[in-house]
Amino acid sequence: MTVRRDIAVVAASRGGFKALCRLVSSLDAAYEGSLLIVLHSGPTGPRLLSECLQRHTSLDVEYGHQGQSIEPGHIYLAPPGHHLVVSPSGDLALDDGPKVNHVRPAADPLFESAAACFHRRVVGVVLTGGGSDGTRGLQAIEAAGGIGIVQHPAQAEAPQMPMNALNFDSPNQVLSLTEIGQLLGPLARQ
Repeated sequence: MTVRRDIAVVAASRGGFKALCRLVSSLDAAYEGSLLIVLHSGPTGPRLLSECLQRHTSLDVEYGHQGQSIEPGHIYLAPPGHHLVVSPSGDLALDDGPKVNHVRPAADPLFESAAACFHRRVVGVVLTGGGSDGTRGLQAIEAAGGIGIVQHPAQAEAPQMPMNALNFDSPNQVLSLTEIGQLLGPLARQ
């Protein structure tokens, strides 16, 4: 039986702004999934990220908020200074807890909570950045039957996050940004 992979969680850090613009611009305009994105930033980080990404896609882009339903065809961003997570009921939640992997927002809490709630429906994506954020989350996604994808390190502005994911996990795919965007649409429709 084919499983719809319609919940995509994405991690990015240094170089992530440009990478995310390229990724969302390569998504199918009729993308039927939901994209949940963590871009490492401080508490006063890029509040205009949603407006900038919106210029590259016809999907609705917004910062996630407490108790928000996850809708198809939407892109949800972690607000600066808050971990974005998926609650057991499948809604978005914000967590002001301690930093994870030295950052808040961090990808691992999002990836792990999405895997715990949505299991095989989740596609985890680790893009450019320094450090190891996203690796533990990819492991959780794959253990739950989801798919792990890593940006090709040679194409990442900061290859440490993709390299760490490759060194400590066995992701299903290593792709360019355009290939990742083009793959997410068919996965969500299966």
